[in-house]
Amino acid sequence: MTILVTRPSPAGEALVSRLRAMGRVAFHSPLIDFAPGNQLASLPNLLSSLNQQDLVFVLSQHAVSYADRILRQSATNWPDTVNYFAIGRTTGLIFHRVSSLPVLYPQDGETSEMLLNLPALQRIQGKKALILRGNGGRELLAETLTERGVHVTYCECYQRSPVFYDGSEQSALWQRAGIDTLVVTSGEMLQQLYQLVPDYYRHSWLLHCNLVVVSERLAALARQLGWSAIRVAGNADNDALIRALQLPD
Repeated sequence: MTILVTRPSPAGEALVSRLRAMGRVAFHSPLIDFAPGNQLASLPNLLSSLNQQDLVFVLSQHAVSYADRILRQSATNWPDTVNYFAIGRTTGLIFHRVSSLPVLYPQDGETSEMLLNLPALQRIQGKKALILRGNGGRELLAETLTERGVHVTYCECYQRSPVFYDGSEQSALWQRAGIDTLVVTSGEMLQQLYQLVPDYYRHSWLLHCNLVVVSERLAALARQLGWSAIRVAGNADNDALIRALQLPD
């Protein structure tokens, strides 16, 4: 098994380091870079406008890191009078580490659907919600919260931008390296990888690779694109990805 990890730094680099320490052949080619979001500077004011028991949703580790950095720069604390929710365990633990505040998250995955199933989010009419996220992304969370009577505001804490590769050259390098297993952690990156690889390499190599993804929704997208050998990790953290690769911890 020769593994290509496409998730961004630093998590992607950390996963490759762990795989190599376990004696596996692994390479890191991140598909996305990150930069501060257009609305990041407004975050302190957005947080201060929330009322007691309002809702804050943190949708990725990157949202935590960029948001916490701007709060520290402005000498602002995370308010302790609101309720915090994270998209999954890894993001929740990182948020708790920087804020020392309680945070709720689904125990069995990292999707908006699972987050919305939490008991604490069933009777929330009349509250305000602030969603911390990157540019773009799914609208299911905001739409469902609005249906439940919540006033929703976004804060774009960071921006994702694709990393440029020469598709033919990079595909040839990956194939020569013997890569037969791909780790992809978002639909955006899966589409990007599919589009990056030219048609010849796509059908002779890419779609024949084993694919490890982080949700059933992503697996369904992969099947639509033409992959058949797909494994779904329990969630998006590196421990779960290693388990999905059928490697010992």
